[in-house]
Amino acid sequence: MTTTAPVHPVDDVPPVRQLAAFGLQHVLAMYAGAVAVPLIVGSAMKLSAADLAYLITADLLVCGIATLIQCIGFWRFGVRLPIMQGCTFAAVSPMVLIGTTGGGLPAIYGSVIVAGLAIMLLAPVFGKLLRFFPPLVTGTVILIIGLSLLPVAGNWAAGGVGAADFGEPKNLGLAAFVLLVVVGVQRFAPAFLSRIAVLTGIVAGLAVAVPFGFTDFDGVGDADWLGVSTPFHFGAPTFEFSAIVSMLVVALVTMTETTGDLIAVGEMTDRKVEPRSLADGLRADGLSTVLGGVFNTFPYTAYAQNVGLVGMTRVRSRWVVAAAGGILVLLGLLPKLGAVVAAIPAPVLGGAGLVMFGTVAASGLRTLTQVDFKGNNNLTVVAVSVAVGMLPVGVPTVYEKFPDWFQTVMNSGISAGCLTAIVLNLLFNHLPSKAGSVAPEAAVLAGGGAEETVEKSREEIV
Repeated sequence: MTTTAPVHPVDDVPPVRQLAAFGLQHVLAMYAGAVAVPLIVGSAMKLSAADLAYLITADLLVCGIATLIQCIGFWRFGVRLPIMQGCTFAAVSPMVLIGTTGGGLPAIYGSVIVAGLAIMLLAPVFGKLLRFFPPLVTGTVILIIGLSLLPVAGNWAAGGVGAADFGEPKNLGLAAFVLLVVVGVQRFAPAFLSRIAVLTGIVAGLAVAVPFGFTDFDGVGDADWLGVSTPFHFGAPTFEFSAIVSMLVVALVTMTETTGDLIAVGEMTDRKVEPRSLADGLRADGLSTVLGGVFNTFPYTAYAQNVGLVGMTRVRSRWVVAAAGGILVLLGLLPKLGAVVAAIPAPVLGGAGLVMFGTVAASGLRTLTQVDFKGNNNLTVVAVSVAVGMLPVGVPTVYEKFPDWFQTVMNSGISAGCLTAIVLNLLFNHLPSKAGSVAPEAAVLAGGGAEETVEKSREEIV
């Protein structure tokens, strides 16, 4: 008598109604961030309203395709974990610089295509570096990801950066209401509702926001029903050396951020990311970035806010996120639907974001509990990495006197903290120790360790 092997939660396919609800929850969690990049770049270049709308619909379409590639995968593309893809903020400053100094959108797209190809070529190299990401590094990076996203949620809760009523008590009150609904549903509601606590909170917040005048649906009537992004809509790409160099720096930053996100999701879903699967995930990033350059949008990376949603809801199925990718494709093809989602007020997203991003930070702390902090320098590794990662978050102008390439790397708290954690872990736990310092065996237990120890289970490492 044969028995079927149990399906891993990552590969489990929930019923259709749950797929739709869970998927919509992921879309709402990342939508504001996804459309922010084309809005910022397009506004800086003084594009027309029609061109801005085109950039947004193109972005949503490729977001959906990129998410499907990452979650479902084909051949050696896609990590096959619940990962949402979206435009990276690390590329915003270089793209604005390229677009406003004479190169325009064609120069941006040329550099984006080259960066995507470079990511695909470098993916196997990054895959082999996984041994330098023990729990000491991954826990620190996940903690920094969560902490660096919290100001984003705070800005949403206050009304959104640049809003005329920024910080008004009514905005913070609405965000607090959504936060209380999310917590209450997760604590007291039945199991299914508790898994869509964020979506429930957003719906409840929207129900309150409409009668109190928080929403503006004027854009819905102006939006087209159907819109298809065509390749090279703004002209054939041009390849300028300086633009390509700056975008290659962005590629290294996004690869570092994506590595941290993939490892974080692997921890949350109990499917450890191996060197091969990491390379597959990064290769999918590269392919999506190339598609972005062809279809009039920008570089793509894993979205950390959705990592927090996976940890909070404990819904680990990659098919849920694939459903979210399908919804994004629809939003990209149906601009009117995208306009409806865009009408959700920022305070509603802020209340939900506080829970989600806090969950990411808490997940990092949970990973750090696997690390031994006695008789070694691991506390220094965490302390300095978090400090460096939080510096550009707390003081956004701290590096404005530095060269552009340096700002590209260090203005992202995630990449700055991640690079610091890797370097300090190498310094304290991989280089030969001085006399009287921690023994190599202790360093292994502490979270550094040699390559073969990374292959052991986390329980063995502890």
